[in-house]
Amino acid sequence: MLATSTYRDAFHRDAAALAAAARRGLAAPVPSCPGWTVATLVTHLTGIYAHRIKLVRVRARENVVQAYEDLDLPAEYQDWFDTEGEDLSTMPPGLLDLFERTVAELGAVLWSVKPEEPVWTWWPADRTAGFWQRRMAQETAVHRWDAQLAHGDPQPIEPELARDGIDEVLDVMVPMRREWAEKPRMGTGEDYHFHRTDGPGEWLVRFEPDRVVVTREHARGDVAVRGTASDLLLFLWQRIPAERLEVFGEAAVLERFFDLVPPD
Repeated sequence: MLATSTYRDAFHRDAAALAAAARRGLAAPVPSCPGWTVATLVTHLTGIYAHRIKLVRVRARENVVQAYEDLDLPAEYQDWFDTEGEDLSTMPPGLLDLFERTVAELGAVLWSVKPEEPVWTWWPADRTAGFWQRRMAQETAVHRWDAQLAHGDPQPIEPELARDGIDEVLDVMVPMRREWAEKPRMGTGEDYHFHRTDGPGEWLVRFEPDRVVVTREHARGDVAVRGTASDLLLFLWQRIPAERLEVFGEAAVLERFFDLVPPD
């Protein structure tokens, strides 16, 4: 993991860049999130931020947000949030302003506590504020890229933040996605070697029948995938295709990766 201040600074930097992209047009489709517009993306993040604010503010030991009313967001936005921003003609005024106010509030609340402070999370191995500090920085970075893509100029994720994001995907998101999936594909020993090309970072991921094993090492896999930390992270989040990366070995094995790791 990175320093708490690094996550804080990244969160504010990427949230500001996302807002700048959104000002160019909320109606723009987001190619990396099929069916979404930038307005949908802004709505999605505003709700997530409000949820984390509530958890951290009350030092929740369980998920205390079960409905829109629990989010402490304005009542006039409820219908819009309940329909997940599907109909742009019903978008209430001031959505981007609400996003920016929620960003500011999350920044003030989430980074006012020590990372080891107990707070509920959906990851049983780490129920602390530090989990959310990392998660919110990573979530915002990827969605900032989405918002910029919608307007044709996505900028890479900062290299060391992206390297940490790869760690988070492999250590946290991969096992949780498999747990959340109704019928995840069983592993049969598939080995994936991910190799960062713009700095230190190698990961070997092995899918066994009953678990996923991740090691940091230079080792031969069934397939090797090479690219910058940003591109590897974006691939793992299904934002860019494998064609954007260097791929060696059994291409058919790589095609099975997202069967083994279903989307969240």
